This record gives sequence, structure tokens and C-alpha cells, in this order.
Amino acid sequence: LADYVAAMKEGQKAIYFMTGDERARLESSPQLEGFKARGVEVLLLTDPIDAFWTANAPEFEGKPFKSVTQGGAELADIPLSGAEAKDKPQIPAEVEGFLAFVKETLGDDVSDVRASDRLTESAVCLVAPDDALDRQFERLLSAAGRLDTASKPILEVNPSHPRIAALAKLGEAEPEFRSDVAHMLYDEARVLDGERPLDAKAFSQRLARLIERGLSVK
Repeated sequence: LADYVAAMKEGQKAIYFMTGDERARLESSPQLEGFKARGVEVLLLTDPIDAFWTANAPEFEGKPFKSVTQGGAELADIPLSGAEAKDKPQIPAEVEGFLAFVKETLGDDVSDVRASDRLTESAVCLVAPDDALDRQFERLLSAAGRLDTASKPILEVNPSHPRIAALAKLGEAEPEFRSDVAHMLYDEARVLDGERPLDAKAFSQRLARLIERGLSVK
């Protein structure tokens, strides 16, 4: 950890980590994209005990531990590296409107829907609220029967992703299609996070409708 702290990037305020049971899945997690783009090292911890000690470790050499799947990414103060470096673009009003629609459509399934600064390639990902447990730690407690109610995740959306931009340009047109898309984005984020779609039957029906719509577009 001493070497990690010594190599921390300008503007980095925490020791970032991610826990899980498969290193390959951790390495491909969308939550890491913004950190990779800034050259920020993230500790990938695959032993179940890691989720417990990181939840109770206050700090190391004055730097707090921070899960990349929990709360805000806090990447705004860390400059992008190399060719990635550029001013952060303003989020178009139509994208803001689409995010509000997704939040309204998903309702109680999520605690919030917001633009992400940790995504650079993927369209969506899930994170835990600031005041909730790390998502992997929560899963372990739930599996052990030590957690009665799981927290509602935050759906983060990449406002610069071409798919999100195209969907936002629809405005209020095709409300049924946009509703299906909102739920599919959430299920996509769940799958990327190692979970199943929230409702398998509804997922299959929405997927069929989206495929039929795609086939009808000329």
C-alpha cells in the first residue's frame, strides 16, 4: 500500500479498490473505465475477506479507502491522461431530459439515475449510494442472511455514449419504446454487474419488442 500511495495521481484523494470473486470480471467492469482513462490504479481484491476488511479499514497514511462501486467516483479533480485529456463537455439538455425520463420510468427499482464521470466506453453501470455498503460486501451479507434489506442502486449513464445520445434525440416520441429502453438499460447494468435481469420474463418480452422494432426499421 505504501507504493500505491506514493504513485497516486494528482488530485487523487483516496485509495480505490474493487472486490469480487472473479478477477477477469473485475478487470472488465465498466466502473473501472474512468480510472483507467486517468491512469489511476485500482486494487482488485478477490478474496471474500477483502470485502470485510476494506469496509472497516479507516485509512492508510491519511488516505481513506474508497470502493469504485460506491457513491460518486470523485474523478473530476484527476486529469485525464495523454490523448484522453480534454475539457469535460456540458451535458445537453435533451440528455438531461432522457435521464429524468429513465429515473421516472424505473421508479423504486433505483435510488437515482445520473450522468456518470466514471464511464468512458460503456453506456451504463450500477453503483451503491454514498451512505450504502459496497455492492460486493452487501451481496456477501445478503448471502449469509445478515442483511434484511438491500439498498437500491444508482444507475449511472454515460452521457457521451452514441446510444444514449441517439435515444435522447427522440425527445418525447415513441414513449413505449423509450420505456422498454429504460428498463433494458437497467438490466444491462445488472448483467454487467454480475446479476440477472430484474424480471426475466419482462426482459425477454422487451427484448423481443426491440428486435421486432429494429427489423421493421428500413
